[in-house]
Amino acid sequence: MPLFILCIKADLEGVESLTLLKNTNLCFSVRNPLSDFETREKIAFDPSETLEQEEGSREPPHHFSVKWEGSKKFSTLIVLDEEGSKSALKKLTKKKGKKGEVDQLPRGVLSDDSGDYVPVLAMECRGLEPYAFHPLGNEFRVVSEGGAIFEEDVDLSEGDWGDYDAENDLAVGVNEFESKIIAV
Repeated sequence: MPLFILCIKADLEGVESLTLLKNTNLCFSVRNPLSDFETREKIAFDPSETLEQEEGSREPPHHFSVKWEGSKKFSTLIVLDEEGSKSALKKLTKKKGKKGEVDQLPRGVLSDDSGDYVPVLAMECRGLEPYAFHPLGNEFRVVSEGGAIFEEDVDLSEGDWGDYDAENDLAVGVNEFESKIIAV
């Protein structure tokens, strides 16, 4: 199955790490890889919950599905956990003979990564391609350089977020947030 990696970059100020939460809604736009005009804009799903399967379905558990016009089968999107990501990347590197599996393994953005794209989520897709990520708010966890944790109201939908770590007298901010999705 084709593998897609969501990568994000931002300028971090007073931030030790920026991580994607696993139990929150994520929003993507997807398209039919066989048609330029068939898209679904801003679909939202929870990566911690899979959709109920019809009895006798041969599809693996997935997080989102769509049936494109004229198609007999559903197209599916599966968010991979850490083990699934490692396994899928390992298979791809063996198959394609590429190196760099560790470079694409999803992880959090660290202060050293400020301004560089970092892979944060891996998705296996069958019959669809995610092409845009849309932050809704509350998908991210920020840890300040002083160790304070911010999980609520971390809204990057406008591209910037800021707060104050009162315990450590430290301004924290995530600025110029950008995302891209790459096919592996």
